[in-house]
Amino acid sequence: MAEGAMSDVLLRPGVTALPRDPDWWRGAVIYQIYPRSFQDTDANGIGDLAGIAERLPHVARLGADAVWICPFFHSPMKDFGYDVSNYCDVDPMFGTLADFDRVVAVAHGLGLRVMIDLVLSHTSDQHPWFQESRRSRDNPKADWYVWADPKPDGTPPNNWLSVFGGSAWAWHPGREQYYLHNFLASQPDLNLHCPEVQEALLDVVRFWLQRGVDGFRLDTINFYFADKYLRDNPSLPKELRNDSIAPSVNPYNHQLHLFSKNQPENLDFLRRLRAEMEPYGAAAVGEVGDAQRGLEIMAEYTSGGDKVQMCYPFELLQPARATARLLCSTFERLGRAAPDAWPCWSYSNHDTVRHPTRWRLSPAAVKAYATLLMCLRGSVCLYQGEELGLPEADLAYEDLQDPYGIAFWPEFKGRDGARTPMVWEAGSLNGGFSVARPWLPVPQAHLPLAVDAQENDEESVLNHYRKAIAWRRRHPALRIGVQSPMISAGDLVEFVRIGGGEQVFVAANLGEGRAPLVLPDGDWQETGEGLGIPVAPGMREATLGPWELCLMVRPA
Repeated sequence: MAEGAMSDVLLRPGVTALPRDPDWWRGAVIYQIYPRSFQDTDANGIGDLAGIAERLPHVARLGADAVWICPFFHSPMKDFGYDVSNYCDVDPMFGTLADFDRVVAVAHGLGLRVMIDLVLSHTSDQHPWFQESRRSRDNPKADWYVWADPKPDGTPPNNWLSVFGGSAWAWHPGREQYYLHNFLASQPDLNLHCPEVQEALLDVVRFWLQRGVDGFRLDTINFYFADKYLRDNPSLPKELRNDSIAPSVNPYNHQLHLFSKNQPENLDFLRRLRAEMEPYGAAAVGEVGDAQRGLEIMAEYTSGGDKVQMCYPFELLQPARATARLLCSTFERLGRAAPDAWPCWSYSNHDTVRHPTRWRLSPAAVKAYATLLMCLRGSVCLYQGEELGLPEADLAYEDLQDPYGIAFWPEFKGRDGARTPMVWEAGSLNGGFSVARPWLPVPQAHLPLAVDAQENDEESVLNHYRKAIAWRRRHPALRIGVQSPMISAGDLVEFVRIGGGEQVFVAANLGEGRAPLVLPDGDWQETGEGLGIPVAPGMREATLGPWELCLMVRPA
């Protein structure tokens, strides 16, 4: 049976799939949608699946290849959908399974693939699996979660800490044991050492594949397994601490998380997961949450062609700006760890301060980084509103919804500032997001940046993103090609992409000064359609102004 026919047989009746391309993900631009904040259609102030279907033409016009939709499953919403109580149904807040099917149909009709966010490391404490597991030590699901006896003095079994602060262990009086929670206490960790748990999670994967999804974003992919011996994590010297995963005020940063995550058993589970996706031509991108070994773990998880296709580490999501020097060191480390690993780069997402604010970028700098992102080897994730240049929202304490921000206020304001509603219409109530009061306020500063306000301005951030993405699409070297070692000098970074019968030279000035540039020898032609400086034939030297790029192409 042909591969395409196999996919048709496996899909539910009535599901229309895009043409099968097992490599569609390589070099793809993936647009992240946070459902609560994308578009509200039922006037309750919360975005929904019907709203996603309505606004997908915007994503298609942007030039994206796929959408990644954050969790919309049944959930008590204590962590806004990342605490799942039913993996195989839609929370009524967002609509129905029929609404999801409509999203898939509309997306496929626009040529967009659909990836959904699967949270496989933990569930809600309201999930029926946990409800049964906590009843006793000998029920059929007793070992579906990570349970452990206390130490003789009654304290937790080891020193592991939660990403959200405090001990990673919560006491359950019914079992007289602790259960592990790497995040909120209401998010107990599954025990993937149990074969039945792995099979149940793979059943979830099959359910959504048969419903027509084209892939998955895998939340906290390196948290799936904990050390079966529950050994203590070692301390981390202060000079090695990194606040890219947790804010500096969180004691989570005081440990090297050697045993609470990143376990070798995860590789075999990822191989099983890849085998389930293969017949559908589906792909996965994993979130590697590790401040010390993110690139190395990404390399382990994506190399060899038998695990997940992509991972994104946190190197470009850190508080520190992606300088020329940082980019060089990042790609050097990645090359050492595994040359064939495939990253998925992003500057912003629903868990981080939006990068124009985090890096204190001017509009010109935002455009420069957008163009550079389209030149890097790997795939790309764009977060909704990034294409508008939205800054981080500065919310009052009384407006916060995120338990993370509430716990660490005011030193850390949480993630709500990146999760405010999308702004579609500058002159409409709540930016066109909803006719009701939104679940988070729409900042007044965002309204002039709405889609309709930027639509007809050729110099807008929105139209710059469209041009940069279109340019990437036109050049196979940028989507699938190899990348030469990066070279940096001050704020200047340069490299060459090679593939698809062409070479693309990229130089970027990531600073406010002027940067002299020696142009490469050879018959290069200016490219980029306005994304880079003009280069006359025969030029051998140029000067890049603040936040300018030089982009040239020639046959390979």
